[in-house]
Amino acid sequence: MTLRGRLDATSVAEIWNQVVPPIRDLTFSSLTVDGKEVAYCDGAGIGLLMELALLSRARKASISYEGLSEELKTLVERATPAELPTPAAPKPDVISSIGLSARSVLDDLYELVSFLGDSILAFGWAISHPIRVRWPDVLLVCERAGVNALPVVMLLGFLMGLIIAFQTATPLQQYGAVSQIPVLMGLAMVRELGPLTTAIILAGRSGSAFAAEIGTMKVTQELDALTTFGVQPMRFLVVPRVLAAMIMTPLLANFCTLMGLLGGLPTMWSFGYSTRFYIEGVREAVGSEDLIQGLFKAIVFAFVIGAVGCQRGLRTGSGPGAVGRSTTSAVVAAIVLIVVTDGLLGVVFFYVRI
Repeated sequence: MTLRGRLDATSVAEIWNQVVPPIRDLTFSSLTVDGKEVAYCDGAGIGLLMELALLSRARKASISYEGLSEELKTLVERATPAELPTPAAPKPDVISSIGLSARSVLDDLYELVSFLGDSILAFGWAISHPIRVRWPDVLLVCERAGVNALPVVMLLGFLMGLIIAFQTATPLQQYGAVSQIPVLMGLAMVRELGPLTTAIILAGRSGSAFAAEIGTMKVTQELDALTTFGVQPMRFLVVPRVLAAMIMTPLLANFCTLMGLLGGLPTMWSFGYSTRFYIEGVREAVGSEDLIQGLFKAIVFAFVIGAVGCQRGLRTGSGPGAVGRSTTSAVVAAIVLIVVTDGLLGVVFFYVRI
């Protein structure tokens, strides 16, 4: 093949159409490119020469250049990849896409369940070796994930109670049952909304922080360094965070419940009921079993939040956006599992008559 004239961005397009398609249709064992009459060659021309080299390599044929300067030969050799580019995978059809998505969800669920099992084993180790637990880290996480979250938990709890009381007052007034607002507020906040609201706040606040912290350590290879020194990340990083979440979440849930109940007071005042009437109604409606149920839910939610956040952090990939993806995945997965767990616990408590 003889090339002549200028091989630049203006002329290469026409030369490409004349040269490359016939080469693709031919079967050959060697290709000689004569470039004695090439007057000029820029990046576009080097791209043409590189394409010829790749076509020859695909047919396991040899290629040689005659008449080209040594500098140009060196540029072509450096521009030509060592291996043939992998052809793009064909786009799957609709059925295949659904199957791949389902498989991805099942694989993610399997990894999550496996990690929850490892977390339970790590907690067994912590219970049997309490002295080896990093209690200063536990207290530090308690402060960051618990104490610092108290204002927003109390604020949202009060607003939640205020909104629910006002929303239920209108239909109850139509049936002359405004006096039942304390019963509804007590059962709803103590059994359900207090723990659930707290868990959702912590999933977005603390669960994402766990994923971001551990994910950053994964990207900077700090986890590899810990493993090299014989330190298990489950015991060193996961146990303190999950333990702190399980300690602080029930306490925050109680504050959220209390503020939610206080949020129902303005509604009762607007209908002429006294504070004493509201408090007595809540006390009569809520028993110790309701409080135990709410605290148990809060503990389970805390375990889910801490475990999911740490699991997403440990599986962080490489790249600048890996930590962000892990953080987003931790929040979404934690909220979904919280709702699912709440539904399962609701069914269990219903049948055991708690």
